[in-house]
Amino acid sequence: MKVTILGGGRVGRAIAADLARRGNFLVRVADLDRENLSRLEKAYGIETLAVDLSRQDGIREAVEGAEIVIDAVPGFLGFQTLKAVIEAEKDVVDIAFFPEDPFELDTLAKERGVTAVVDSGVAPGMSNLLVGHAAAGLDRIERVAIYVGGLPTEPVGPYGYRATFSPIDVIEEYTRPARIVKEGRIVERPALSELETLEFEGIGTLEAFLTDGLRTLLRTIPARSMVEKTLRYPGHAEKISLLKETGLFNEDPVEIGGVQVRPIDLTAALLFPIWEFKDGEEDMTAMRIVVEGTREGRPVRYTYELLDRFDREMGTSSMARTTGYTAAAVAAMLSEGLYIRPGISPLEAVAAEQGTVDFILSELHNRGIVYQERVEG
Repeated sequence: MKVTILGGGRVGRAIAADLARRGNFLVRVADLDRENLSRLEKAYGIETLAVDLSRQDGIREAVEGAEIVIDAVPGFLGFQTLKAVIEAEKDVVDIAFFPEDPFELDTLAKERGVTAVVDSGVAPGMSNLLVGHAAAGLDRIERVAIYVGGLPTEPVGPYGYRATFSPIDVIEEYTRPARIVKEGRIVERPALSELETLEFEGIGTLEAFLTDGLRTLLRTIPARSMVEKTLRYPGHAEKISLLKETGLFNEDPVEIGGVQVRPIDLTAALLFPIWEFKDGEEDMTAMRIVVEGTREGRPVRYTYELLDRFDREMGTSSMARTTGYTAAAVAAMLSEGLYIRPGISPLEAVAAEQGTVDFILSELHNRGIVYQERVEG
């Protein structure tokens, strides 16, 4: 099976390495960064293509001959890249996490006979799959709560934090209003609000606050209450809120010494070096999903938990593992013919197809990524 991965960054490299190790995929990685490509060539002998993926002709060149495409470009390129892949009539797994509505491409994908599985990472991604799986076992869905965070294994620096993905996307999480569901209605709340603390075995106390991560679940899961909250070490939200309230995330320029400066640009320039992982520092991913409802008139509660850590043997970050290996598992699922449905499919829709959840969970379990399930009621 020929697979092309668009994007050779940290997560793209993890996907490529995983698929290459399987032995039944011919893997090509397309990226403009020759350093990223060189790493893959040397480590795994993977075919690479240096190409500008911001150009439509570059995408067409990259996907030529592929049977499955994995879209791992930055979010700002994601929507146009997915559209171009669908127009090329290639089945696709997407982890670009672009801000646009993926369902805008549903008609196009159906017309071209393309199965497009979007948001195929950890969250969004596995959170969607498990919420969809639990929801299918309920007659009525009362509450969905998703708690997830990528963290350094110990609180470090003035913010107790290192960025496990793009720092500018982290700032976007902290500034974009969070869409949640209250009493069956979609409402907006400020990011960083509704702070609470939770206990996690193997970690201790973490704080959780609202961020805008529900995405397609807002449309597909008819819950009366639904939230997603980001996990951080205690005290982080208060410090970020102070920056936010001071105006340091504002995009409107202010004049400083006769020069127009956007506060967010200055803040980003100061924060990003602080948030970078230093040599020897490792990351982890924590997630808890709670789905409550009723079945045959009785209350039922599903709980899923994950604690994944940096892979020292492979030198792979936990965020790259939990995101990239999920995308690789979805690609393997498509190659096995377990899910064939032209159109746009988030993972909660994939969960409705028999055998898909067990397949993906088994693939991840074999790579040491284990989701613990508890059912009460």
